[in-house]
Amino acid sequence: MKITQQLHDLGQRIWLDNITRDLLNSGSLQRYITELSVTGLTSNPTIFHNAMKNSSVYDDAIRKKFQTGKSGEELFVELALEDLTRAADLFRPLHDATVGVDGWVSMEVSPLLANDTTDTIRAALQLHSQFERPNLLVKIPGTKAGIAAIEEVIFAGVPVNVTLLFSREQYVAAAKAYMRGIARRIASGRDARVASVASVFISRWDVAVKDRVSVELSNRLGIAIALRTYKSYRKLLDSPDWKTLQAAGALPQRLLWASTGTKDPAAKETFYIDALYAPDTINTIPEKTLLAFAQQGEIKSVLTPDSGDAEQLLAEFSRAGVDVDTLAADLQLEGAAAFEKSWDALMSLIASKIDVFDPVRQSQGLKP
Repeated sequence: MKITQQLHDLGQRIWLDNITRDLLNSGSLQRYITELSVTGLTSNPTIFHNAMKNSSVYDDAIRKKFQTGKSGEELFVELALEDLTRAADLFRPLHDATVGVDGWVSMEVSPLLANDTTDTIRAALQLHSQFERPNLLVKIPGTKAGIAAIEEVIFAGVPVNVTLLFSREQYVAAAKAYMRGIARRIASGRDARVASVASVFISRWDVAVKDRVSVELSNRLGIAIALRTYKSYRKLLDSPDWKTLQAAGALPQRLLWASTGTKDPAAKETFYIDALYAPDTINTIPEKTLLAFAQQGEIKSVLTPDSGDAEQLLAEFSRAGVDVDTLAADLQLEGAAAFEKSWDALMSLIASKIDVFDPVRQSQGLKP
């Protein structure tokens, strides 16, 4: 049995952290679903920027949309939704067979809205309306403004992928926002089944401290944070508040491990995948890491609800001068800034492609 199937059978789902039109056209995504037990997909501005930058397959669609008066964010959203609709249709049989547990695709609201609750709500509702498929998770960052938006969006019945979570505390805030939205739905007589996942970023912790800690602590902080967060996840699912919602038909907001591609060239490509097996969780994996895991991955152990030796390990980082609370806040700010930078680059890339189709604009140096 393939190790990807073993992981699936043990209760952890694999999602692909990538989407490109080439991936769809070549049949690779369908093959990953069929052969590597991939049950969902995530995207972000960086992924779409790289997809459009490294391929000409989008150029004709950009030209046609520009000729109908589209540009900038409006044009991009249409392009992205075309790709995600095709992906969602590939996952639809799985989504239907599991009654909405698996088979999701994710798309992010504009990163420029990370600190704007009102416009985040508006954008999430608009994406949900435009998609016209039941299996889209709208990605909303777990910033202060995002947390407030999540409750409202869940209450409105829109499935949410909470992104840019870096710590136990940030995860708990997202989980409670989800639960508040569900509780309000139940109180108003609405269906309690609104799906959500909470995405905790892992590898960026180790990148952030790689020059600040000893070799013995290298590449150990991200996993320690994951262990601590997993303990809170299991505790929340055992809580009376959650049991009340569950009895009314609510779905658990599943914990998702994000940023699990190895950044350290000296580490095994599947380092984080091997270490983060836990039932009832999701691991969203870059394409390169997925293929490596299929070839050389191993399930080393199962995460335990008591968090193992995470607290002792985190105490070692504290003695080394790492303040994880401060660093978590910094990483969230840096992550939001990085996505905003990718968004700006994406808009500039689309503008440059439009310039090629419009010599007048090109000669005048105009932007769409």
